[in-house]
Amino acid sequence: MCALMLTLTASTTMAHTNATDSVAATEATPTNKSRFSLGAYGEAVFSRNFYSQHFNRYKYPEQHKDDPAHGRFDLPHVTVNMGYDFGHGWSMGMEIEFEHGGTESAVEVDADESGEYEAEVERGGEVALEQFWIQKSFSRALNLRAGEIVVPVGATNYAHMPTEFFTVYRPEGENSILPCTWHQTGISLWGRLKDWRYEVQFLSGLDSERFGAESFVHYGATSVYEFKLANSFAAAARIDNYSIPGLRLSLSGYYGHTFNNTMKSHNSATYDKCKGALAIGSFDFLLKRWNWVVRGNFDYAHLGDASLITTFNNSFPKHTLQDGSPSKRQPVGSDAIAAGIEAGYNILSQFSGIRPNQKLYVFGRYEYYNPMNAGAYKLTYLWCKKHRFAAGLNYYPTKQIVVKAEYSHRHFANPYNDEPALNLGIAFSGWLL
Repeated sequence: MCALMLTLTASTTMAHTNATDSVAATEATPTNKSRFSLGAYGEAVFSRNFYSQHFNRYKYPEQHKDDPAHGRFDLPHVTVNMGYDFGHGWSMGMEIEFEHGGTESAVEVDADESGEYEAEVERGGEVALEQFWIQKSFSRALNLRAGEIVVPVGATNYAHMPTEFFTVYRPEGENSILPCTWHQTGISLWGRLKDWRYEVQFLSGLDSERFGAESFVHYGATSVYEFKLANSFAAAARIDNYSIPGLRLSLSGYYGHTFNNTMKSHNSATYDKCKGALAIGSFDFLLKRWNWVVRGNFDYAHLGDASLITTFNNSFPKHTLQDGSPSKRQPVGSDAIAAGIEAGYNILSQFSGIRPNQKLYVFGRYEYYNPMNAGAYKLTYLWCKKHRFAAGLNYYPTKQIVVKAEYSHRHFANPYNDEPALNLGIAFSGWLL
């Protein structure tokens, strides 16, 4: 999900003081002179959630008001990133990610089952090749990249490394309504012109069968097959401005059709005109100045034909969907919203004798998000509307390592129960070679 550790040729390097975001940092070349570059990032987290973990806690809130707290350890993301400069403007980048510890599975011969072969699953999580691209750089202003690429729509997809947000987990709002980190197979054209950076992408479309009530289109970029279907196509774009020192202002957007981008045809005249057009608009900014770091985002998405998609996805066990379909069989909203702002101040800046890369930020964050902001089921899924407050500390003993502590409070309207939590984490990101 992160492209920080992937390098371009020295002749097309675009290193600049503001390029601290994950995607923009592909423009920076590591200090070693080898054509091969190796990097990584990872997170380890402990959480104590002071609310029910029962799957029906929103359906029957009164029954789960006094459920006990629960804790968990997690490895949200651990990645290995590799890049190679072939020369003459050609380069390659790839990323392998282990989410939540990866997966551990094996086949065993079970003595208690008459010697039958038995599959054993020892750990959950995912292992994925999240980036693999080849790039041709013509100039500072013109680069062409093709393969599995990051879709830089929204603040979190653009800057998703653990050193690029204050909260222990990635900001909830965008992570709830959009794919995150969003990566798809496609073609990207990008470059930098003075204080402007641009990127436009041509991609495969999302799959509306994987949309859901609480997740909106979050899972639409994934595929259960050994390939990604491209019955529908989409386009994404982003533009960043760095005119003011220490400040980045960004606009990004996405448009594409999502319905029928699956192996099964609908076989019904009811859905002949259903396109599932998805439009997303996003504004985000980053201010790093005067010992402050301030980040903010606003995202709005509209899904056309949401009612028809809901009907289609809920049609099991009728002929429309077959058993084993990836559909969540849930309603999906026609509109989704996510907004957030966080600010942190480095209090060590007020003390003398502190190493330049040693920092201690005191921060606060507020988020509002609703994947069911509009649609026929808006009132049925009122618990999808959430406010989240968080406050805590980020300590950087070095530039590449951060220790995080955070208290958060997720607030709902009545009759739903609020969800306070305590999160602790340690993370790193940086060049290894």
